[in-house]
Amino acid sequence: MAVIEQPPKDFPGLKALIVERAGELPTRLAQIATYALEHPDEIAFGTVSSIATQAHVQPSTLVRFSQAIGYQGFSDLQEVFRSRLRDRILNYDERIEQLRQHALQASKPNVIFHGFSDAAEKSIVALREKLDPAALDRAVDMLSKAETIYLIGLRRSFPITTYMSYAFGKLSIRNIMIDAVGGLAAEQLNFATKKDAVLAISFTPYASETVTLTQAAARRHVPIVAITDSPFSPLAQASNLWIEVAEANFEGFRSMSATLTLAMTLTVAVAEKRGVPEPKVRTT
Repeated sequence: MAVIEQPPKDFPGLKALIVERAGELPTRLAQIATYALEHPDEIAFGTVSSIATQAHVQPSTLVRFSQAIGYQGFSDLQEVFRSRLRDRILNYDERIEQLRQHALQASKPNVIFHGFSDAAEKSIVALREKLDPAALDRAVDMLSKAETIYLIGLRRSFPITTYMSYAFGKLSIRNIMIDAVGGLAAEQLNFATKKDAVLAISFTPYASETVTLTQAAARRHVPIVAITDSPFSPLAQASNLWIEVAEANFEGFRSMSATLTLAMTLTVAVAEKRGVPEPKVRTT
């Protein structure tokens, strides 16, 4: 492994370095690399002990990982993760803690509402910060050229593809939503060709059938756009283009706000690029 004389001091540079070096790292260090990119806030705010527990490695592994990518120790690496959050006025964890402290003055439903609202807000802010405009343009271009758009998103991603299928239908854009009813998901995807495109959506832990179907489409050279949460996602590896979305959570339930925002963007942008007229709204 090549020695890195000057490791990145900014998060985008560090992220690019981790992705570049992931294939060269030993198994345990690669495990930390995956965890770090999937849970950057935990790396920023956690202790060596708590992060190691969450990542299922020994604390010493965090130090070895930091040194393997050019830092003197874990605290230097952690400082880069913290730097990405400094511009925020009040971070999400602090806001949730404030809500908990005021729980005696507010009803539980209101505490839950504000918790989910903050998670949704955090998710959308994060998407704004990391979305590559050029990648968005390429995704719209790829989908707009497809004869048929195949939508693959099962389990918690299913509401997203359901919405997109409904909206594409209203906009007269041919699409097939893979719903896997009757165990016929593979058959539903069977007619996809190079003239079509697949939009696949899945997040950790990845829906196994979504991964299998996406990989099957890739083997047939169907163009694939993926929405997922990590460069180490099997969808990212199988797709021609992928867009990263990391949803925040509250009480273990992940927001889908950023994903739905991106889905709405893709749907309307594809229609606009095709020159599809807006659907008429009935007033009666």
